[in-house]
Amino acid sequence: MTARPDLPALTEIFETARTLGFLGPGPTGEQAVHARELGGLLESMGAGPASFLDLGSGGGLPGLVLAALWPEHSATLLDSSRRRTAFLRRSVVTLGWSGRVSVAEGRAEDLARDPVLRSAFTLVVARSFAPPAVTAEIGGAFLNVGGCLAVSEPHRGGTGKEVAESSGPSDRWPEAGLAELGLGPVAIGDGDGARVAISRRIHRVDDRWPRSVGIPAKRPVW
Repeated sequence: MTARPDLPALTEIFETARTLGFLGPGPTGEQAVHARELGGLLESMGAGPASFLDLGSGGGLPGLVLAALWPEHSATLLDSSRRRTAFLRRSVVTLGWSGRVSVAEGRAEDLARDPVLRSAFTLVVARSFAPPAVTAEIGGAFLNVGGCLAVSEPHRGGTGKEVAESSGPSDRWPEAGLAELGLGPVAIGDGDGARVAISRRIHRVDDRWPRSVGIPAKRPVW
């Protein structure tokens, strides 16, 4: 298990992010701890440590916490807002991480077709990005074969760190829909403070995916 990051070093950054409206309600410390718990679940499920893309990074959660957890790996923080990406770039400089953490600005549907970013990552993480079908279609296009899409799920307050393969199709992550995108069945990880859905890329991403900006949300695959 990777050592715990120095969360106090990130506190000021997250407090500023909340002031600017880049983070949701709730104490920033609790949100950072949730991101740390998410990192622990990813490691226990074989999806980390890894070089990763934080899809819709916003105020830097979970991306900056994962970058602190995994100092030997590179990270890309992606967001469509110029204000948020400017904030993220300043934060990366403040933390001294410019050599291994980059920021990508633009709509994810477009950036997923950038040859530098497409199929380039071992792990894509998403927290409050979009509904499952949209996240899978867009986020999955950044993965190389064998890489993992990891999506923070609503926490059910489970105890322990039980990991179970999902049994059959579900409303949120149907196997047939994931298969159409070249992704495998979802596995669910439950921890004391976080819950995550993980799907591996089974096949090379098809040229169809993702569709043009706005289309995945208007006409989801499932």
